[in-house]
Amino acid sequence: MKEEETLMKAGTLRQILLITDGCSNHGEDPIAMAALAKEQGISVNVIGVMDNDVIDQNGMVEIEGIALSGGGVSQVVYAQQLSQTVQMVTRKAMTQTLQGVINKELKSILGKSASMEELPPEQRGEVMEVVDELGESVDMEVLILVDTSASMKHKLPTVKEALLDLSLSLNARMGDNKFSVFVFPGKRQDVEKLLDWTPRLETLSSIFSKLSPGGITPTGPAISEAITHFKKKRSLRGLLSRGDDEQYFEETI
Repeated sequence: MKEEETLMKAGTLRQILLITDGCSNHGEDPIAMAALAKEQGISVNVIGVMDNDVIDQNGMVEIEGIALSGGGVSQVVYAQQLSQTVQMVTRKAMTQTLQGVINKELKSILGKSASMEELPPEQRGEVMEVVDELGESVDMEVLILVDTSASMKHKLPTVKEALLDLSLSLNARMGDNKFSVFVFPGKRQDVEKLLDWTPRLETLSSIFSKLSPGGITPTGPAISEAITHFKKKRSLRGLLSRGDDEQYFEETI
């Protein structure tokens, strides 16, 4: 199946994973920033961490709006469910992005109106097998944004454990993974880099214990900084030799 061969080319999926418990109150509009990320091939996923059975209504609207405009997935959960949710949202967003890539490919092969949902059941099953295989083999770059405003203080140990579990889960795949972690607000500025691109998040254990939560919630600037960080990585890669496979995937997304 020619389209399967094309789609099986290796590439890199890029995600921003935003973990927050409230509404942005400083800087650029986070929904607009998420749309900008999507334009640049980065999906934006949001996990809202709920406290005492509720999450602020404005926060809920913002969480859903960021994920919608960022082409990603959103989920609101209790802190104790965070670990399984982080893994679920990351993988669900990966599948969603891959299905989007495949739909684009199908349209280029079969015509503008074609989509995976319109294929006969047998062919649709074959395509989903391709999605599953890609999900195990595709390279991923996940930039994690952690809200460290005052209300998140008692939730940060759970966030740390969830991210360590995510690292273990994704590294069980064949594809390569790179993680980067930023917090907002930082000590001296709106956004602070805790961890640059690394395949493992174990070092977070010592870093998280030194965080001092408090202050504003600059979600928009945090997403903007994440976009810039992806750009820097791409610029660095551009100085090196670049395979046709990765170029294909970036252009497709």
